[in-house]
Amino acid sequence: MIPSVKTSLISGLAVVLLAAGGQVALSQSTVPSQTPPHPRAPAQTQPAADPQSAALFASPARFTYQDGADIYRYVCAGCHMPGGRGAVGAGAYPALANNAKLEASGYPVYLVVNGQKAMPAFGSQLNDAQVAAVVNYIRSNFGNSYTDQVTAEDVKAARQ
Repeated sequence: MIPSVKTSLISGLAVVLLAAGGQVALSQSTVPSQTPPHPRAPAQTQPAADPQSAALFASPARFTYQDGADIYRYVCAGCHMPGGRGAVGAGAYPALANNAKLEASGYPVYLVVNGQKAMPAFGSQLNDAQVAAVVNYIRSNFGNSYTDQVTAEDVKAARQ
């Protein structure tokens, strides 16, 4: 009888469990420990001013996209859909297209920074300029035509 084999990756080691007899064998993994970057992720073009800033910039807990359209495409569109039409399924994701609630610029700033209901807070992953960029993008696209621009200073004030 051939025992069944289960394999999982734990800190660079492949753990192989043999179901028959309960034996455990450890072997060095040949699987790379890091996921390669997204093929369309923007490259860092300028070095950070100091090592601490470099560590934060490269942190997987932060998004590197700076353009509002890119932030929307890679962060928001998964739930709100590429055309901003929203979705219903495992959760309800409101439409951003033709959304009158976006008229008051503080409302989407608050939601992006703090989250609400099923929407996670992105305040720790996006800096003030990034929040302003994505809010300005959704307020001026998808049939929305709100022209008063949100600034990084507006976002900073909303965080306090």
